[in-house]
Amino acid sequence: MLKVGSEYTWLWVAIDAKSKEILSLSISKERNMFVAERFLSNIVRDYGKHPVSTDGGTWYPMACQFLKLEHHLHSSYEKNLIERTMQYIKDRTESFDDYFPCRLKNCKLKHVKNWLNLFVDYHNKELKPVN
Repeated sequence: MLKVGSEYTWLWVAIDAKSKEILSLSISKERNMFVAERFLSNIVRDYGKHPVSTDGGTWYPMACQFLKLEHHLHSSYEKNLIERTMQYIKDRTESFDDYFPCRLKNCKLKHVKNWLNLFVDYHNKELKPVN
């Protein structure tokens, strides 16, 4: 969960377990099976079908079943990796909101989505080895 202005939003992140690359990142004001299904279907469209490892939220198994994706709960190692990456993303995003706070009522969060896209590009670029 992220605080943007006075509102809380849900952060959805897909991370490649091997490369640690952020495959997709999204935010929403709701957290349910329909949002999870839309998030996962965009990842399937871009990367194909792969097993999905999650934290046990009740919306993931239903979304995976609908999309015919293999679902399992992540291991303690994967949980540690995911939680560290999520905290890293949240820290950077909350810092952005400190400097560029949202003051709009009923904000569509476009400025936050743009910041997150920039952050993902930078993060993934930093993971690539320099030749």
